[in-house]
Amino acid sequence: MNLFDTRSVTFAEPIEMLYACHGKVRRFCEQVGMLDGYIAEHGRNDIVLQAVRQIGQYFNVAAPLHHQDEEEDYFPLLLQYAPQAKADVDELLHQHGLLHENWAAVAAEFEKIAADEHYRPDAAAFKRFTDGYAVHLALEEGLFELGKESIPADKLAAIGKNMAQRRQAK
Repeated sequence: MNLFDTRSVTFAEPIEMLYACHGKVRRFCEQVGMLDGYIAEHGRNDIVLQAVRQIGQYFNVAAPLHHQDEEEDYFPLLLQYAPQAKADVDELLHQHGLLHENWAAVAAEFEKIAADEHYRPDAAAFKRFTDGYAVHLALEEGLFELGKESIPADKLAAIGKNMAQRRQAK
């Protein structure tokens, strides 16, 4: 990590953009992992409500777009140049479904937290969510590296444009 690299990641570098999304996922998962303990100690307060809103915004909007980027653009392109990744891609696609299910459970907990200041969240739902992402990100990032080695730059640039357009449509 270069602490002095202040450049912004853009969709011109789609793999780096996918990595940047993973950084946000890790940060939000860390917050999810701390919520139950924080609420037990401090109660549901404005900090909790703000965290719940920010995490919800990310996983309701950005995370589905990220998965769509992978499913519609990155994985198909990767398989053209690295067909040996098929088993891992299939596993990741399966995991996307599980991650969405886990998010639905966390989102339901967030709604209960917002509605009832005395509600104690289901820590197991939070743990399933964060553990699922930990496994998923590790496997997926190996395929990001494979893509850097295997996919021509012009092909990556083309999917970067698709990724940017997907967000403009939202």
